[in-house]
Amino acid sequence: MGTTLEYVDFALYGLAAGLVFGPVFFPDTAPALALVVSYATYAVGFLARPAGALFFGRLGDRRGRKTVLLLTIALMGLATSGIGLLPSYATAGYLGPVLLLLLRMAQGFAAGAELSGGAIMLAETAEPKRRGLVTSVIAIGSNGGVLVASGVWLAISAMPKDDLLAWGWRIPFLASIMLAAATMIMRRKMPESPVFVEISEQCEQPEAKPKAVEAAEPAARGHRAFLALLGLRIAENGPSYLCSTFVVGYVATYLSVSPGVPSLAVFIGALLGMATAPFVGQLSDRLGRRVVYRVLCAFLVVYPFVGYALMNTKDPTVVFAVIVVGFVIASVCMFAAQAAYGVELFGSRSRYKRMALGKEVGSALSGGIAPLVAAALLGWSGHWWVIAAYFALMAAIGFVTTFFTPETAGRDLHDPRDAM
Repeated sequence: MGTTLEYVDFALYGLAAGLVFGPVFFPDTAPALALVVSYATYAVGFLARPAGALFFGRLGDRRGRKTVLLLTIALMGLATSGIGLLPSYATAGYLGPVLLLLLRMAQGFAAGAELSGGAIMLAETAEPKRRGLVTSVIAIGSNGGVLVASGVWLAISAMPKDDLLAWGWRIPFLASIMLAAATMIMRRKMPESPVFVEISEQCEQPEAKPKAVEAAEPAARGHRAFLALLGLRIAENGPSYLCSTFVVGYVATYLSVSPGVPSLAVFIGALLGMATAPFVGQLSDRLGRRVVYRVLCAFLVVYPFVGYALMNTKDPTVVFAVIVVGFVIASVCMFAAQAAYGVELFGSRSRYKRMALGKEVGSALSGGIAPLVAAALLGWSGHWWVIAAYFALMAAIGFVTTFFTPETAGRDLHDPRDAM
C-alpha cells in the first residue's frame, strides 16, 4: 500500500508535469521551455530523496523498519494533498511555483526511504528460497500506483481543457490523502522485521556480541556494495521514468499524438506488469539475481533505438504498443529483479541506511533527471536518436555492473557482512 501511494504520487506528478503544470504554473514561457521547467520541478523531488534516505535510513537501522515506514507515509500523503491546494500562477504569481517546488521536495524526502523500507521488510521476513518472489510484491505495489494514477488521469484528461486546467487536475492529488490514511492504519498493526528484532536484542547485550560481528563491522562500511547497487539502480530507474513520464510529454507535445494514447498505454502497461512482476521474482529465485538482471539490461540497450524509430511513425497503435512493452520491461521486470538483489548486497547492521542511500542517489542520477535531460537533448538536437542513446547508456551501466556483482540469491540476511 505504501509503495502504491508513492507511485500514485510520483506518476501523478509526472503526468501532470508533462500535460498540465506548464500552462498552470509557467504560462508565460514557450511550450518547449515550459515542459523543461515542469520537468525541472519534477527532478527536484529526486534530488531530495538521498537526504531522506540518509535521515530515515539511519533511523530505520536504529529504531526499526516499522517506525520509518509510518513516518514516510504520513509525510508523503500530506505533501501530495498539499499540491492539490496550490494557487496557480494566474492567482498568486510566483508563489504557486515556489510552493510546488517545496512540496515536491517534501515528497522526495519521504520517498527516500519508502521503497527500500518495503523491500527490506519483505526480504527480512520471507524464507530465503522464495525471497525474490516475495519482494517482487514491491513491484506490484509500484505498478498498482501507476495503474491508479494513469487510470485517474485517463478519466481526468477527458474533461474539457479549460476545466482540466482550472480545477480538474487537483482531484487526484487531493484524493491521495485517503490512501495515505488507510495505509497508516494498516502499518500500525504490522509486526517489526524479525531480523531487526534479533539485531536489537544483540545490541542490548554488548557483552554477548559475537566476535564475528565485531570483525565484520569495518567491512560493512565499505563502498563496493553501495557502488554495485548504484549501477543496478541507474539501469532500472532512468529507463523506467523515460518510459512512464517523459514519453507522455514527448508523444503529446512533440509528435502531436492524442494525450490519451500514452496515458492509456501506461495504464495497460501497469496492469500487465502486476502479473509479470511475480514471474520475474520467482525466476530470480530459480536462475539467480545476476543472470536475470543482466538479460533485462541487454534488452534495454537495444530497445530504445527500435522503439523511438517506431513511435516516430506517429501511428497511435504503434505508439501504444511501444510504450506498453517498454514500460513492462523497464518499470516492472527490472524493479522486480532488483528488489531482493539490493537487500541481499548489504550487511544487517547498516542495511537500511546504505541500501536506501544507494537507491536514491541512483534515482537522482538517473530517473530524477532523465525527463529533464531528455527534454533538453530533444530541444538541442531535434531528433529522437539522442534520447535513445541516453536511454541505452543507462541500461549499459547496469549490464556492466552485473559482471562485478556477485550472486546473492538465498544469502543469510542476519550476516553483518556485505555480500561484496
